[in-house]
Amino acid sequence: MIDGNHVLSISRQAQLAGISRGSVYYLPRPVNFSVQKLMRRIDQLHLEHPFMGARMLRLVEQQSKGTSTQNL
Repeated sequence: MIDGNHVLSISRQAQLAGISRGSVYYLPRPVNFSVQKLMRRIDQLHLEHPFMGARMLRLVEQQSKGTSTQNL
């Protein structure tokens, strides 16, 4: 869609396409496997206990695995 070798500048191409210039240069960061595993675990806990909020889910996960608060 956006060509770096085109006569028009990348900014102009992005403007004509109706997208932000930042999205042209955006490269998604790979997700860390341990973070992905933790997110799946929290999703599983939420499905098992839908009444629990984010704070309670964090406490349950910390108590069961000893996870640091930095990852939650």
